[in-house]
Amino acid sequence: MPITDIRDTETINAELKRKKYIKIGIILLIILVPIIWYVATYNSLITMDNSVEAKWQQVEVQYQRRMDLIPNLVNTVKGYASFEQKVITDVTEMRSRWQSASTREDKISAAGDFENALGRLIAVVENYPDLKASKNFLALQDELANTENKIAVERQRYNEAVRDYNIAINTIPANIVAQEMGLTKKPYFEAKTGSQEPAKVDFNFSKS
Repeated sequence: MPITDIRDTETINAELKRKKYIKIGIILLIILVPIIWYVATYNSLITMDNSVEAKWQQVEVQYQRRMDLIPNLVNTVKGYASFEQKVITDVTEMRSRWQSASTREDKISAAGDFENALGRLIAVVENYPDLKASKNFLALQDELANTENKIAVERQRYNEAVRDYNIAINTIPANIVAQEMGLTKKPYFEAKTGSQEPAKVDFNFSKS
């Protein structure tokens, strides 16, 4: 066989091999790219889900810290304003409701009702200068005000995490993976229907 023919044959074989490798590469890409995307999306959704849960736990920690202060607050107010029984009872009942709530939605709802009741109780304090001036109440006021600030921060962080998570699980094509994982929309910690914003408890009393 002439040398030219041998070289032509080698060139053809090399070209055939190159095309074969290209086809194999394309096939591998077709197989691997979706797998890599699926794994990356899965891990990302898991991370966001865990972030929401972690931030919700921080919200619960701060709310529980505030709930733990309520018995002392109620007893202190009773000592000066025992006839404000309905306001005191409402706070106690709303505290119990929050603690017994079994779902996140129920806790969020109970928290809103509790904040309204606590706000009414704090408003009552304005009518009792001796109560406002008592050392026990002033100490509780400082602790509650500090807790309110921490609650506001943790609630905002939770809502931001929920926003990112809810957007992710409803965005195409990540929603396909989310459905397979059984991930569903999580609730925001927001105001109840008819309210402009979550109830706020004001501890900045005017000086008498």
